[in-house]
Amino acid sequence: MKEARTKKKRASLDVQVGTVITKLKKLSSKSARDGMARYGLPSDNALGVPVGKMQKLAKAMGRDHELAAALWETGIYEARMVAAFLDEPALVTPAQMDRWCRDFDNWGIVDTVCFKLFDQTPHAWKKVVQWSKKRDEFQKRAAFALVACLGVHDRKATDEQFLACLPLIEEAATDERNFVKKGVSWALRVIGRRNAGLHQSSVELAERLAASTNATARSLGKEALREFKSSVVTRQLKRRQQGSK
Repeated sequence: MKEARTKKKRASLDVQVGTVITKLKKLSSKSARDGMARYGLPSDNALGVPVGKMQKLAKAMGRDHELAAALWETGIYEARMVAAFLDEPALVTPAQMDRWCRDFDNWGIVDTVCFKLFDQTPHAWKKVVQWSKKRDEFQKRAAFALVACLGVHDRKATDEQFLACLPLIEEAATDERNFVKKGVSWALRVIGRRNAGLHQSSVELAERLAASTNATARSLGKEALREFKSSVVTRQLKRRQQGSK
C-alpha cells in the first residue's frame, strides 16, 4: 500500500514537472536563448525565458518543496531557476544545499539560489565557511554570493558574523577566476555598506588588498575603496547611523 502511494505521488509530481516545463517552453524565445551568452550564461540546456516571466510563473504556483526538488533534477536552466523561487527555506536541509551547490554551473543559478532561497535557511552561515574552501569556480562563488545576500537580507545577523567572513574574503582575493573574484568583491562591498563599524573594518581590508603584490587582490581592493569612498555610500552609512540612534 505504501509503495503504491509512493508511486502515485511520484507520478503526480512528474505530471506537475511536465506542466511547468510546457509553460516555460511557451514563455521561451530563440532570441532570449541566443542572448544568454552576452551575460555569460550557458544556453546548452536552456529554453530562453526572461527572469521576470519565470518569477511570475513561480509566484502563481506558490511554494512547493517537493516540486522544487523535482524541477532541479531536470537540469534545465529555467526549471532550476523556478525551483529556487518555489522552494521553502524552512524545509531546505544542509544536504540539499550541498547537492545543489555541486550542480552549480553558472553565475545566474548561483546568485538566484543564494538570493532567493539559501540565505533564508538556518544553515546559510555554516555553508559560507564550508563552500569558501571549494575548488570549483561556481561552488566557491556561492560562498561569497551567500555572504553578500546575507548582508542584504539578514537583519538579525551580528557584526561578528560578518567580521568572521573578512578573513575568508582576504584568503580568496587572489583567486583570478572571473566569477570567484566578482563574488568576493560583491561580498566585501556589501559588508562595508552594512554599518559604520563594518565599514571601517572593510576599508582596512580593502587597503591591504590594494597594496598587495597580487594583481587580482590589488584590483579588488582598489575597486572596493572607490565604492567605500563614494558619496553614495557615505550618505547611506550616515542615514543608517542616524536611524539606529
